[in-house]
Parts: sequence; structure tokens; C-alpha cells
Amino acid sequence: MTHPIDVRLIAASGYPHDMTVAERGCAWLAGHGYRVANPDILARRHLRFGGTDAERLADLHAIGTGAAPELTLAVRGGYGLARLLGQIDFARIADQARASGTPIVGHSDFTAFQLAYLAATGGVTFAGPMLLADFGPELVDPYMWQHFDAILRQPAYRIEVPAPQAAPGTGTIEGTLWGGNLAMLCSLLGTPYLPTVDGGILFLEDINEPPYRVERMLLQLLQAGVLDRQQAIVLGDFSNYRTTDYDNGYDMDAVFDYLRARLRVPVLTGLPFGHCPRKLTLPVGGQARLEASAEGFTLALSGYPTL
Repeated sequence: MTHPIDVRLIAASGYPHDMTVAERGCAWLAGHGYRVANPDILARRHLRFGGTDAERLADLHAIGTGAAPELTLAVRGGYGLARLLGQIDFARIADQARASGTPIVGHSDFTAFQLAYLAATGGVTFAGPMLLADFGPELVDPYMWQHFDAILRQPAYRIEVPAPQAAPGTGTIEGTLWGGNLAMLCSLLGTPYLPTVDGGILFLEDINEPPYRVERMLLQLLQAGVLDRQQAIVLGDFSNYRTTDYDNGYDMDAVFDYLRARLRVPVLTGLPFGHCPRKLTLPVGGQARLEASAEGFTLALSGYPTL
């Protein structure tokens, strides 16, 4: 009989808004070969955070200390990791994670940890599902689960994304895959926590940000020189926003067209990733080979930890 894989939860940002959802997420994982080893952290509350700064910092410093194989999974996003960045011993976590082969998975506010970890140690994590939003719903998305479970067990993984492209570019691009939540990435500009990636493939997503704010953040990255250093920009899900009559037809597609006109590299859309049920699990800091056409694109991924 196959033993379940232990899951170490990380509540480094917000706390569960509904314990029923958290319990359902733990139960769903248990039914699919993953056993949550530390469910007690789900009950922690301190202000709007999933515990005091010291408690949340201790969670991060415990990554990779369990019996292998072990998976580290963020509970949720929200806000809170920025308070911890200056106190995190990234080298310690990297040593522990590498020794135990522990994959680390999350997105949203967890992007701050992932990018800072990559900047400090070169360590690869996964932008992917979290306990509440992805494993806690009454119906867990099968596409998310398929790609999550598969990439964690395969040292090389290929993804096909059927998504018509306005300007796919030509040829094959190979480089470091990195990125995550757009607002979090912008918040790290000018700090030591944003990795310097030249020739990379940058993926971005966000939620609750109307087109003009997305454009403002993209322009910030462009004007800071980040976008021009990449070989391609791949845009994921930008959801749960509203436009108004004042926008006068200015929508997210207009933002992306404006960005394409100012970059010398391909800007692709339709990546299944972000604050949406149907999402991929992507190695932040892993290696990627990107091939695009007018009908969509493929990503061949490697160089990441597996279970």
C-alpha cells in the first residue's frame, strides 16, 4: 500500500475565512494521497494574519524538516509576507528543502516569498494551487489537479495551451521561467527580494485590478527595465475587475495591445494561471522552452524538485 505524502501547510499571510472550506480542503487532499501534517495552524489568528509574525516565520523556517517525501502548500494569499521578508533565513530553508526534496507551492501573496527565495538562493518553487481556493471548493477543478499532481511527479513536463494569439512571434525561446502575481512583483522593485533574471520567460497574473491599474504596473516594470530583459511575457488570468462607462472601450485587451507595441519581445495571452479554478502549476526559477503559434503555445518545463 502506498503511504500518503505529508503536506506541511504554510499560513504566512491571511487566515482561513471559513474553517469549513479549510477542513474540506484537508479532507480532499487526504482522499487523494496527501495527508496534512499540521492542520492546527489553520485555527491561528492574529489581526488579519494567520498567526503572529514569529509563528508565521517559524512555519517558513520549518520547510523541509519533515520526513521525505513532503509537500509544502500555502494555505491562502491575502497580505502578510512583506512583513517577514527581512527576517527569513532563505539559505536555511533552501538547504532543508534541497536535502529533503520538498516542493513548495503557492501563489498570490506567496509570490513575495517565491521571488525572494529565488533571488537569495536560486531555489525553485511552484506557482500553483493553495489549500483554501483550490482544494477547499465543493468541486475541485480537474484540470488543476491533473497538472498539479503530474508535474510534482515528473522531472520534465510539457504543457499545450490552445489560445489564439495576436502576435505569437517566431521560433523557440528557452530560458528561466519566473513571475507570479503582478502587484507583488511590482512591490519588490528596488528591493533585494526581486531576482535579476536576464533572458527569462516572465509570467504574470492578478485579480481585482482594473485595466488602468494593470497597465500602470506593467509600465512600472517596463520603465524599471525588467520587461526588456526578458525573451517573452506570458500573461495569465486577470479576473474579477470591472470597467465603467468612463473607460470608453479601454479594456484589458487594449492594455495588452499597448504593451505589445512597446516591447520587442512576444507578449502571449491565455496562460491558465492565476486567481482562477483552472490553473497550471509552474516552476518559478525552473527552465522552460516556449514555442508559440497563432493557435496557442507550448511550454516544456524542467529543472524543478519532484516528490
